[in-house]
Amino acid sequence: MDKINLHDYIQGEISKNKNEFFEISDFIFEHPELGDEEFKSSNYLANLLEENGFTVEKPYLNLETAFRAEFKNGDGPTIAFLAEYDALPGYGPNKLPAHACGHNWIAATTVGAGILLSKQKDLFKGTIVIFGTPAEETTGRKIDMTDSGAFDDVDAAFQMHLHENSNLKARALAMGALEFEFLGKATHAAVNPEDGVNALDAVMLTFTAINYLRQQLKSDVRIHGIVTEGGQAANTIPDHCKCLFYVRAAKKNYFEKVFEKVKNCAHGAALMTGAELKINYPENIYYDLILNPVLLKLMEKHMELSGFEPLSDVEEIPGSTDIGNVSYACPTLYGNVGIANGEAIVHEEKFIQYANSSEAKKRILTTVESFVCSAIELSQNPEMVKEVKNSFLKQTSK
Repeated sequence: MDKINLHDYIQGEISKNKNEFFEISDFIFEHPELGDEEFKSSNYLANLLEENGFTVEKPYLNLETAFRAEFKNGDGPTIAFLAEYDALPGYGPNKLPAHACGHNWIAATTVGAGILLSKQKDLFKGTIVIFGTPAEETTGRKIDMTDSGAFDDVDAAFQMHLHENSNLKARALAMGALEFEFLGKATHAAVNPEDGVNALDAVMLTFTAINYLRQQLKSDVRIHGIVTEGGQAANTIPDHCKCLFYVRAAKKNYFEKVFEKVKNCAHGAALMTGAELKINYPENIYYDLILNPVLLKLMEKHMELSGFEPLSDVEEIPGSTDIGNVSYACPTLYGNVGIANGEAIVHEEKFIQYANSSEAKKRILTTVESFVCSAIELSQNPEMVKEVKNSFLKQTSK
């Protein structure tokens, strides 16, 4: 079957199943749950996959709202689709959670693609894995899953995200959080200040040192921090103060160097003041995003054949996402699907009206088509699978 006829056929299959895809988006959108609390959403998706012949492991890797659903049809590549389903706090009525992130759409496209692909037994040979990945907006559970080896047997992982424009130029910064906790000695600031050890001075010196450090860093580095505990009374020398910093950089290797430099700033502040320093790591470490060039070319071709408009060359301003860690564990395809002519920005309240709109649902269908046709071509082309793997090994060995 040639590529154009493949798309015609898959479009017919999608037409038969589109209501099921829309129901996934509807359910997740109507049951917004915060990270690690997505019990209704994850159970709904896991049950749906079981009903469609997938073997489901849930909880997965000691994560209550994570799951791994697998469908095997002969020998071939292992293709993974990554579902997200956590919502953002404060965007709904009465400041309740809501899907201003469009994760309902991600769940519909990835689970929908996996289910549809599992029905193409004559066209696809291999293993389909749907990963339920909780808490993308908070703790980034893909990182915990990556650290536990969840993606080590995957030949290609796919996910797309709603955005202002359609492109395959997604980026993400490596990121880590540092909490510096300084322990000093409290004394009366007027009566016997010479006996005190000022923990707040250590915090302020840390900020000063980091500000001086910026001049010697690459332009892609971002360091931003706040004082989280600065003392209790102005006439008492503070003996317990804290500050929190996020450190970001375009590449993991350079991020790791900057991360150590920032820690050294706090060590220097402790040395200057005599305060004791404790360094806490309150969040997971996020890696930058490595996009596999072979998968990018494959997905671009099938997006065009699925009816997508020409892809944008505009690179997004990067934040950080846990799929970056996945991209260091297996070949990864991640990109953006444009919606609302760029008038609504993800993570803004206005985006809620678009995340489950009729336009978003049309995008579900074309994205599922692109995913499924890409997976079928991979399964029928062992040489391409080798190219994907070789590109991945080359990228991650740098």
